[in-house]
Amino acid sequence: MAVSKIRKISSWVLILCTVITLVILGLFFFGGDNEPYKGEMWNPVYVDLLLYWQYILFAISAFAGVLFAAWQFTSSFKNDPKGGLMGLGVIVLFFAMLFLTYTFGSTTPVNVLNSEAQAYNVPFWLKITDMWLYSTYILTGLVILAVIAGSVKRIITK
Repeated sequence: MAVSKIRKISSWVLILCTVITLVILGLFFFGGDNEPYKGEMWNPVYVDLLLYWQYILFAISAFAGVLFAAWQFTSSFKNDPKGGLMGLGVIVLFFAMLFLTYTFGSTTPVNVLNSEAQAYNVPFWLKITDMWLYSTYILTGLVILAVIAGSVKRIITK
């Protein structure tokens, strides 16, 4: 009973997030162009809405990830201390990846359009940006490898 309830709730949350994302993407692509840049470059009206939605999804995902990782660590550490430490090891590896990708980040200033953006054209923010980009690439690659490995394992075990 509980599994079906969890599945039902997660399905509705996924559908809701997908619908909101499609509406926001529709507004972004078809909502018009800001007047100051008309003709010079494409500057959609709803860029801020799209960015805020991404921030919200990221914050919810990060909070849920940390919360569930801590919950899994405490529950598995009670039953199986070795398995609990494995879960803690994954969290430590994640933060090690963030640290390494931050150190690999470039500090070369970027040519930006306006003076307001120059405040973020400093080594700290440049390295943070590179950290998130490199981490995204690494995690995307790991997800693809996990999907392939899961498919191969399922084919082999059949």
